[in-house]
Amino acid sequence: MELKWALLLLGLFLESSESRGCNIGYERKNNICVDTNECAPALSVCGDHSNCFNTDGSYHCTCKEGFQSAPPIFTATTGDCRDINECLAETQTCSSDMNCVNTIGSYECICPPGYRKTRTDSGCEDVDECLSSVCGVHSSCINTPGSFQCICSSGFLKHENGTCADINECSKGQDVCGTNGICNNNVGSYSCKCHEGYSNYGNDRSKCIEMSCDHFEVESDTKDVPVKLKHLLALLKSSCESLRDPNGGHQKGEELLENVFTSTDELLSEGNIADGATLSHFLDAVENSMRLIGPQLKEPLTRIETHNTFAEVAVMRSQAPPSGRVTLNTDPALFKTSWETVVGNSYPGFAFAALVSYKELNSSADLLQKMSREKSDDKERNVTYLLSSKVVTAVVSNAETKQLSEPVTLIFTHVEERAESEDMSYSCVYWDEAEGAWSGRGCERAWSNSTHTECSCSHLSSFAVLMALYPVQDTLELLMITRVGLALSLVCLFLCILTFKFCRSIQGTRTSIHLHLSICLFIADLVFLCGISSTQNKVGCSIVAGLLHFFFLSAFCWMLLEGVQLYRMVVLVFHTTIKHLYMYLVGYGVPLVIVSTSAIAYPKGYGTDRHCWLSLDFIWSFFAPVCIIVVLNSFVFIITVWKLAEKFSSLNPDLSKLRNIRGFTVTAMAQLCVLGGMWVFGCFLFQEKGTQVALYLFTILNSLQGALLFVLHCLLSKAVRDEYCKLITRICSLKEMYSEFSTNQSSNSQQPLRSDQTTGESKI
Repeated sequence: MELKWALLLLGLFLESSESRGCNIGYERKNNICVDTNECAPALSVCGDHSNCFNTDGSYHCTCKEGFQSAPPIFTATTGDCRDINECLAETQTCSSDMNCVNTIGSYECICPPGYRKTRTDSGCEDVDECLSSVCGVHSSCINTPGSFQCICSSGFLKHENGTCADINECSKGQDVCGTNGICNNNVGSYSCKCHEGYSNYGNDRSKCIEMSCDHFEVESDTKDVPVKLKHLLALLKSSCESLRDPNGGHQKGEELLENVFTSTDELLSEGNIADGATLSHFLDAVENSMRLIGPQLKEPLTRIETHNTFAEVAVMRSQAPPSGRVTLNTDPALFKTSWETVVGNSYPGFAFAALVSYKELNSSADLLQKMSREKSDDKERNVTYLLSSKVVTAVVSNAETKQLSEPVTLIFTHVEERAESEDMSYSCVYWDEAEGAWSGRGCERAWSNSTHTECSCSHLSSFAVLMALYPVQDTLELLMITRVGLALSLVCLFLCILTFKFCRSIQGTRTSIHLHLSICLFIADLVFLCGISSTQNKVGCSIVAGLLHFFFLSAFCWMLLEGVQLYRMVVLVFHTTIKHLYMYLVGYGVPLVIVSTSAIAYPKGYGTDRHCWLSLDFIWSFFAPVCIIVVLNSFVFIITVWKLAEKFSSLNPDLSKLRNIRGFTVTAMAQLCVLGGMWVFGCFLFQEKGTQVALYLFTILNSLQGALLFVLHCLLSKAVRDEYCKLITRICSLKEMYSEFSTNQSSNSQQPLRSDQTTGESKI
């Protein structure tokens, strides 16, 4: 630098000597002083990183961009600039994911290793090294942010040099096939060949376990096993035997599953599971079939749905036992447990869990209403059990499921939406093969609402939710209402019978109908009062139920005759009647035919454990005729009222006759409302959802129907009231005559006897 300045000064001195006569900064050319361009490249008066600006007679120096002056050396005529480190001065514009690198007079934004600039140079993006063959054979590349990893494939082990070498699974100390299997090492894998009588269910990398096909055989002493069930067991045994043979072929798990559920559909469609033993065989066959099929399924989750069944199977295969939760879901139920519970104490290299739901099993036989009653109060109260959910079978690969280490959870969907009440509750049960009944042992209800019930069970089997129906207890109030009301009705009906029989002024077809209606109700109420609770004697209870069925139906048939009589009087002619023979055929013959046919067809329908009346599944043999009669009479009354309105609007109506018919119609309609309304409430009462309000209304109307009929047909009838007045007048007259006669007798006895003058006989 000193040499440079010396040369520069020497040149200036020489130039000045040559251009004597010109000022500094000028030079003589052609005897003229002109400005000297100090910024000419040959002179380089400014530094390397400076810019030279020539001026008239002088010049000055400025630092280039990216450089700054370095005082105190820097001068306007010499210049001395040094580089600016933009990465330290925070004047760089690199994004946060880039690195700043300083350069002479500038800087550069570069991406970290494993990243590259985006197309817009706005940032860095990861470089996927796995797109190129960065890993060797028998390994897989996994890209990571800014880098990658090479992982050896299953069956290979990574050496120190980074290569993957085959693992010999068949080496000593690795019991991968079990003691009853032969291990063959392959490149990256192995295969197990089982001895005869052992199988790994077609999974050549699982341990060989002993196989027994005896549970697919039907015992020789078992009777009445359905043919379809035998075929199903034969199919399963054949598949089981093929798995036991190391050289034999076998069906794929998916094909076998479809064949099994096709056979199950046919069996359930026939509806021939009629006893507990057959049901036990069927459920046991389904459970064993899932143990046979589950390990053969290839997919982690398999679902199959047929007409009568719905199944879901989860399968896990790995060297180590799986862990975590497993959930299976079919429409009727949800099954939740852990893989630890599914595996148990032994892990052969696979694990499975299955849930099978039966859509029609709960309606295929009456035995499903059977309950193993473990509570004494249930026996005393005659609790009725009904299935409230579909039946499901839960199966896991763990063979020890009688006492699980952790309870499993099942959430059932109710067949019918219904909330719990005092007369109904839900309980979780399983099918006990030993007892041939539903049992609640080992299953607890966690919670329940109107649509779902959650069960927690410490064992696995076939499960369901039972709905317990508790009989309504007869309260003292109901008993008192019934007895007092029936006693009053019997007295009133007896008065009605006497009135309709001996009151001459009201005799006619209408009175005959009322007479027999009262007789039927009188006998029915008397039988009801005396024998409705006589359930100890089954035969006597059935007779009482039959009599009540007959006389209540007969009462409604006489009501039908009353409607027919109204129709004949109003629509056809006014002065008409029905022959007594026809009335007896309808009033007593029709009920006799109905009761006789019902008793022959279903004798068990007469009499229940609680009352001597018709059973719930047989009650429509009474309600159906009653509903028909009520509908017909309602139709007749509508026509009658319409016709009466027309006749009253005519020009010359016979008012006396029309008023009589109108009174007849009003009382008949009121009678229909009383008796028909009573059995409308009774219809609600006999259903499962009967309420206390319906119970009290039914009891009151049933007990007081005799009193109401007495009011309608006797007290509200002017003709009957007149007859009562005449009767009372006669009774009063007889009393007065008897009183006068007694008075005369007493006065005469006090007077002395007078002797006749002529005969001497006494006179009174």
